[in-house]
Amino acid sequence: MCKVYAVASQKGGVTKTTTVLNLATALALMGKKVLAIDTDPQGSLTVCAGVKNPDALTYTTYSLLTAVMNEDDLPEPGEYIASCEKIDVIPCNITLTAFELNRGHEIGAERAIGTVIEPLKELYDVIILDCGPSLGILTVGAIAASDGVLITVTPQLLSAIGLKLLIKTIQKVRRHINPAVNIEGVLMTMCDTRTNLYKEVSEIMETTYSGAIRIFSTVIPQSTKVGEANLRRQSVVLYDENSKPAQAYKDFAKELMANE
Repeated sequence: MCKVYAVASQKGGVTKTTTVLNLATALALMGKKVLAIDTDPQGSLTVCAGVKNPDALTYTTYSLLTAVMNEDDLPEPGEYIASCEKIDVIPCNITLTAFELNRGHEIGAERAIGTVIEPLKELYDVIILDCGPSLGILTVGAIAASDGVLITVTPQLLSAIGLKLLIKTIQKVRRHINPAVNIEGVLMTMCDTRTNLYKEVSEIMETTYSGAIRIFSTVIPQSTKVGEANLRRQSVVLYDENSKPAQAYKDFAKELMANE
Protein backbone atom coordinates (compact mmCIF):
# COMPACT_ATOMS: atom_id res chain seq x y z
CA MET A 1 0.00 0.00 0.00
CA CYS A 2 1.34 3.42 -1.00
CA LYS A 3 2.03 5.89 1.82
CA VAL A 4 1.67 9.61 1.07
CA TYR A 5 3.49 12.23 3.14
CA ALA A 6 3.40 16.01 3.01
CA VAL A 7 6.50 17.80 4.31
CA ALA A 8 5.22 21.13 5.56
CA SER A 9 5.98 24.23 7.59
CA GLN A 10 4.49 27.70 7.52
CA LYS A 11 8.03 29.11 7.80
CA GLY A 12 10.65 29.25 5.06
CA GLY A 13 14.25 28.17 5.48
CA VAL A 14 13.53 25.09 7.55
CA THR A 15 14.88 22.56 5.01
CA LYS A 16 11.56 21.20 3.76
CA THR A 17 12.94 20.68 0.26
CA THR A 18 16.22 19.22 1.52
CA THR A 19 14.28 16.83 3.70
CA VAL A 20 11.98 15.74 0.85
CA LEU A 21 14.89 15.06 -1.51
CA ASN A 22 17.04 13.24 1.03
CA LEU A 23 14.24 11.29 2.69
CA ALA A 24 13.02 10.18 -0.74
CA THR A 25 16.53 9.13 -1.77
CA ALA A 26 17.16 7.33 1.53
CA LEU A 27 13.89 5.41 1.14
CA ALA A 28 14.85 4.52 -2.43
CA LEU A 29 18.14 3.12 -1.16
CA MET A 30 16.04 0.95 1.19
CA GLY A 31 14.34 -0.53 -1.86
CA LYS A 32 11.24 1.67 -1.98
CA LYS A 33 9.80 3.04 -5.20
CA VAL A 34 9.50 6.75 -4.44
CA LEU A 35 7.86 9.74 -6.12
CA ALA A 36 8.49 13.31 -4.93
CA ILE A 37 6.06 16.04 -6.01
CA ASP A 38 6.97 19.73 -6.08
CA THR A 39 3.97 21.77 -4.91
CA ASP A 40 5.98 24.91 -4.09
CA PRO A 41 5.86 27.59 -6.83
CA GLN A 42 9.51 28.40 -6.07
CA GLY A 43 10.35 25.03 -7.61
CA SER A 44 13.27 24.36 -5.27
CA LEU A 45 12.77 20.59 -5.27
CA THR A 46 12.69 20.59 -9.06
CA VAL A 47 16.02 22.44 -9.20
CA CYS A 48 17.74 20.50 -6.41
CA ALA A 49 16.69 17.17 -7.91
CA GLY A 50 18.45 18.11 -11.14
CA VAL A 51 15.47 18.58 -13.48
CA LYS A 52 16.76 20.47 -16.51
CA ASN A 53 15.13 23.61 -17.91
CA PRO A 54 12.07 23.60 -15.61
CA ASP A 55 10.69 26.77 -17.21
CA ALA A 56 10.50 24.98 -20.56
CA LEU A 57 8.60 21.91 -19.33
CA THR A 58 5.32 21.05 -21.04
CA TYR A 59 3.88 19.21 -18.06
CA THR A 60 4.28 20.41 -14.47
CA THR A 61 2.34 20.32 -11.24
CA TYR A 62 0.49 23.39 -12.50
CA SER A 63 -0.62 21.82 -15.76
CA LEU A 64 -1.80 18.68 -13.97
CA LEU A 65 -3.81 20.63 -11.40
CA THR A 66 -5.28 22.78 -14.16
CA ALA A 67 -6.33 19.68 -16.07
CA VAL A 68 -8.07 18.37 -12.95
CA MET A 69 -9.93 21.65 -12.41
CA ASN A 70 -10.95 21.72 -16.09
CA GLU A 71 -12.06 18.08 -15.81
CA ASP A 72 -9.68 17.13 -18.61
CA ASP A 73 -7.93 13.77 -18.88
CA LEU A 74 -4.50 13.64 -17.30
CA PRO A 75 -1.56 12.71 -19.54
CA GLU A 76 0.18 9.37 -19.09
CA PRO A 77 2.61 9.36 -16.13
CA GLY A 78 5.58 8.85 -18.43
CA GLU A 79 4.87 12.22 -20.02
CA TYR A 80 5.19 14.27 -16.84
CA ILE A 81 7.28 12.26 -14.37
CA ALA A 82 11.03 12.94 -14.44
CA SER A 83 13.56 10.33 -13.28
CA CYS A 84 16.24 11.89 -11.07
CA GLU A 85 18.93 9.48 -9.90
CA LYS A 86 17.19 7.13 -7.44
CA ILE A 87 13.74 8.77 -7.38
CA ASP A 88 11.00 10.10 -9.64
CA VAL A 89 9.82 13.71 -9.52
CA ILE A 90 6.81 15.68 -10.70
CA PRO A 91 8.41 19.09 -11.28
CA CYS A 92 6.99 22.57 -11.15
CA ASN A 93 7.96 26.15 -11.93
CA ILE A 94 6.72 29.64 -11.11
CA THR A 95 3.53 29.14 -13.15
CA LEU A 96 2.18 27.20 -10.18
CA THR A 97 1.58 30.57 -8.52
CA ALA A 98 -1.25 31.11 -11.01
CA PHE A 99 -3.14 28.12 -9.65
CA GLU A 100 -3.35 29.59 -6.18
CA LEU A 101 -4.25 33.04 -7.53
CA ASN A 102 -6.72 32.05 -10.26
CA ARG A 103 -8.16 28.67 -9.29
CA GLY A 104 -7.71 28.44 -5.54
CA HIS A 105 -11.19 29.82 -4.81
CA GLU A 106 -12.99 27.30 -7.02
CA ILE A 107 -14.94 24.33 -5.70
CA GLY A 108 -12.71 21.29 -5.53
CA ALA A 109 -9.38 23.13 -5.56
CA GLU A 110 -8.43 21.66 -2.19
CA ARG A 111 -8.86 18.14 -3.61
CA ALA A 112 -7.02 18.65 -6.92
CA ILE A 113 -3.65 17.38 -5.70
CA GLY A 114 -5.31 14.25 -4.36
CA THR A 115 -6.91 13.65 -7.74
CA VAL A 116 -3.49 13.87 -9.43
CA ILE A 117 -1.97 11.47 -6.92
CA GLU A 118 -4.69 8.82 -6.84
CA PRO A 119 -3.80 6.91 -10.05
CA LEU A 120 -0.09 7.03 -9.13
CA LYS A 121 -0.49 5.15 -5.86
CA GLU A 122 -0.39 1.80 -7.61
CA LEU A 123 3.02 2.70 -9.10
CA TYR A 124 4.84 3.76 -5.91
CA ASP A 125 5.50 2.65 -2.36
CA VAL A 126 5.93 6.20 -1.08
CA ILE A 127 4.85 9.61 -2.42
CA ILE A 128 6.28 12.74 -0.76
CA LEU A 129 4.92 16.24 -1.32
CA ASP A 130 7.15 19.28 -0.92
CA CYS A 131 5.00 22.16 0.34
CA GLY A 132 5.68 25.87 0.12
CA PRO A 133 6.20 28.10 3.16
CA SER A 134 2.57 29.16 3.41
CA LEU A 135 -0.79 27.82 4.48
CA GLY A 136 -2.56 28.56 1.20
CA ILE A 137 -4.60 26.25 -1.02
CA LEU A 138 -1.56 24.35 -2.34
CA THR A 139 -0.40 23.39 1.15
CA VAL A 140 -3.96 22.62 2.24
CA GLY A 141 -4.40 20.46 -0.85
CA ALA A 142 -1.14 18.61 -0.17
CA ILE A 143 -2.16 17.91 3.42
CA ALA A 144 -5.61 16.81 2.27
CA ALA A 145 -4.02 14.34 -0.16
CA SER A 146 -1.71 12.84 2.45
CA ASP A 147 -1.80 10.07 4.99
CA GLY A 148 0.63 11.92 7.24
CA VAL A 149 2.36 15.27 7.63
CA LEU A 150 6.05 15.61 8.48
CA ILE A 151 6.90 18.96 10.04
CA THR A 152 10.44 20.33 9.83
CA VAL A 153 11.61 22.71 12.53
CA THR A 154 14.96 24.44 13.00
CA PRO A 155 16.37 25.29 16.44
CA GLN A 156 14.95 28.81 16.38
CA LEU A 157 12.29 30.17 18.68
CA LEU A 158 10.03 31.47 15.87
CA SER A 159 10.21 28.15 14.05
CA ALA A 160 9.10 26.27 17.15
CA ILE A 161 6.35 28.69 18.15
CA GLY A 162 5.01 28.89 14.60
CA LEU A 163 4.09 25.21 14.71
CA LYS A 164 0.75 26.13 16.25
CA LEU A 165 -0.58 27.69 13.03
CA LEU A 166 0.33 24.63 10.98
CA ILE A 167 -1.16 22.27 13.54
CA LYS A 168 -4.43 24.20 13.46
CA THR A 169 -4.49 23.98 9.66
CA ILE A 170 -3.92 20.21 9.76
CA GLN A 171 -6.71 19.85 12.30
CA LYS A 172 -9.08 21.82 10.03
CA VAL A 173 -8.17 19.63 7.06
CA ARG A 174 -8.86 16.56 9.20
CA ARG A 175 -12.27 17.87 10.25
CA HIS A 176 -13.46 19.10 6.86
CA ILE A 177 -11.60 17.22 4.10
CA ASN A 178 -9.54 14.19 5.11
CA PRO A 179 -10.30 12.67 8.53
CA ALA A 180 -7.54 10.10 8.03
CA VAL A 181 -4.59 12.52 7.83
CA ASN A 182 -2.25 12.46 10.82
CA ILE A 183 0.70 14.46 12.05
CA GLU A 184 3.50 11.92 11.69
CA GLY A 185 5.89 13.98 13.76
CA VAL A 186 8.37 16.82 14.00
CA LEU A 187 11.88 16.57 12.58
CA MET A 188 14.54 18.90 13.99
CA THR A 189 16.90 20.07 11.23
CA MET A 190 19.99 22.29 10.85
CA CYS A 191 20.96 21.46 14.43
CA ASP A 192 24.17 22.09 16.28
CA THR A 193 23.48 20.04 19.36
CA ARG A 194 26.38 21.65 21.24
CA THR A 195 24.76 25.08 21.42
CA ASN A 196 22.58 26.48 24.18
CA LEU A 197 20.11 27.63 21.52
CA TYR A 198 19.51 24.06 20.37
CA LYS A 199 19.09 22.88 23.95
CA GLU A 200 16.65 25.68 24.81
CA VAL A 201 14.49 25.20 21.70
CA SER A 202 14.50 21.42 22.19
CA GLU A 203 13.26 21.96 25.72
CA ILE A 204 10.47 24.23 24.43
CA MET A 205 9.48 21.58 21.91
CA GLU A 206 9.41 18.83 24.53
CA THR A 207 7.49 20.95 27.04
CA THR A 208 4.94 22.22 24.52
CA TYR A 209 4.32 19.20 22.29
CA SER A 210 5.57 16.05 24.02
CA GLY A 211 2.72 13.60 24.44
CA ALA A 212 0.63 15.38 21.80
CA ILE A 213 2.93 15.16 18.79
CA ARG A 214 5.76 12.77 18.09
CA ILE A 215 9.19 14.38 18.03
CA PHE A 216 11.51 12.16 16.01
CA SER A 217 14.61 10.97 17.83
CA THR A 218 16.68 11.53 14.68
CA VAL A 219 18.16 15.03 14.47
CA ILE A 220 19.56 16.41 11.21
CA PRO A 221 22.87 18.18 11.90
CA GLN A 222 23.91 21.49 10.43
CA SER A 223 26.53 20.93 7.73
CA THR A 224 28.00 22.64 4.68
CA LYS A 225 27.70 19.28 2.90
CA VAL A 226 23.97 19.90 2.44
CA GLY A 227 24.62 23.22 0.69
CA GLU A 228 27.31 21.63 -1.48
CA ALA A 229 24.92 18.87 -2.51
CA ASN A 230 22.14 21.34 -3.32
CA LEU A 231 24.57 23.38 -5.42
CA ARG A 232 25.37 20.25 -7.40
CA ARG A 233 21.67 19.38 -7.66
CA GLN A 234 22.04 16.19 -5.71
CA SER A 235 20.82 14.73 -2.47
CA VAL A 236 23.48 14.78 0.24
CA VAL A 237 22.71 11.08 0.71
CA LEU A 238 24.29 10.43 -2.70
CA TYR A 239 26.72 13.38 -2.82
CA ASP A 240 28.56 12.31 0.34
CA GLU A 241 27.08 9.12 1.71
CA ASN A 242 29.44 9.08 4.69
CA SER A 243 28.69 12.61 5.85
CA LYS A 244 26.78 13.22 9.08
CA PRO A 245 23.65 14.67 7.39
CA ALA A 246 23.56 11.77 4.91
CA GLN A 247 23.68 9.25 7.73
CA ALA A 248 21.07 11.23 9.68
CA TYR A 249 18.62 11.21 6.77
CA LYS A 250 19.12 7.47 6.32
CA ASP A 251 18.47 7.00 10.03
CA PHE A 252 15.35 9.16 9.73
CA ALA A 253 14.06 7.05 6.84
CA LYS A 254 14.47 3.93 8.96
CA GLU A 255 12.79 5.57 11.95
CA LEU A 256 9.85 6.67 9.81
CA MET A 257 9.39 3.26 8.21
CA ALA A 258 9.71 1.47 11.54
CA ASN A 259 6.47 3.15 12.54
CA GLU A 260 4.59 1.81 9.50
